[in-house]
Amino acid sequence: MDELLDATVLICTYNRANLLGETLDSLRATRTSLRWDVVVVDNNSTDATREAVASRIGEFPVRLRYLFEPRQGKSNALNTGLESTDAAIVVFTDDDVRVSERWLDASCRPMLDDPAIDYTGGPVLPIWEQPRPSWLDSTRTDLWGTLAILDYGAERFVFEERRRVPLGANMAVRRQLIDRIGGFDPALGRNGSSLLGQEQAEFFCRSRSVGARGVYVPEASVQHHVPARRLTREYFLRWWYWKGVSKARLEQRHPVTEMGIDLSQVPTIARIPRFMVGSAIRDLGGMVRAAATNNAVEAMRRAAMLCYFVGYVMGVRSAEPSPSRSVSAKSSVA
Repeated sequence: MDELLDATVLICTYNRANLLGETLDSLRATRTSLRWDVVVVDNNSTDATREAVASRIGEFPVRLRYLFEPRQGKSNALNTGLESTDAAIVVFTDDDVRVSERWLDASCRPMLDDPAIDYTGGPVLPIWEQPRPSWLDSTRTDLWGTLAILDYGAERFVFEERRRVPLGANMAVRRQLIDRIGGFDPALGRNGSSLLGQEQAEFFCRSRSVGARGVYVPEASVQHHVPARRLTREYFLRWWYWKGVSKARLEQRHPVTEMGIDLSQVPTIARIPRFMVGSAIRDLGGMVRAAATNNAVEAMRRAAMLCYFVGYVMGVRSAEPSPSRSVSAKSSVA
């Protein structure tokens, strides 16, 4: 550990050696006056991940470290990475992105210049492995999260004021906030090839509860690979089902949503918020109308929302009601 570091770039990886190599090569071109390093946490990869990191250590401009986390699950890997650094800022990205030369500066500078800013996030723009399918809307963004794409526009804003959160593929967090609220919940997040998620959303539930504030930084953009295997209707519907399951688990812990709705106080039908049931009925009718008019974009959106609803119902039914809890700073990064 090095208390003098301004930033640690943390990458968790699982069986993406070639893409990880591209990410590290783009980081190697970073131009900054910050004191920084890179930590790669290998979460049980069976490919050449270790070699992809080791082969670049000698020529890397800053310290590049490889860690192995045998407990499967992205949250476990994230917490292992957090345990390994005392840098003032932890900058999170993925193993399938390309960053620009000034990305690190853009991500960290708002926090270095203003002690009232606790975290930042920026755009995640697609690198299409094959052309975008015709059923995926190019302007409406509500399905973009399926592919880890995010673009909130060209202007800075405070996340809490617009009730938004960054993506885990491109965010930076002040270490003091992590020490205050803890790391990531191992009960959430990707685990191998599963599509369970919401570990970042759960983290920001806790950050909001302590009054933390984050800033969207358009200049801090990354490019993210979108593989062809994810550009299928089947993948989208499966992803939205598991988002529903994950969201139900999240809201068992934190019933107040990012929109400020306290779900413990809203009317329910069989433990499902009544407004969600109404939305599902409208989505079913909308999907039928879209199919009748050959509106493939709208039919896909409605079908995804219905899969989300079914997943949410299954998530609620599989869990007993429990009080809100948080992940302690000590246990979550141990």
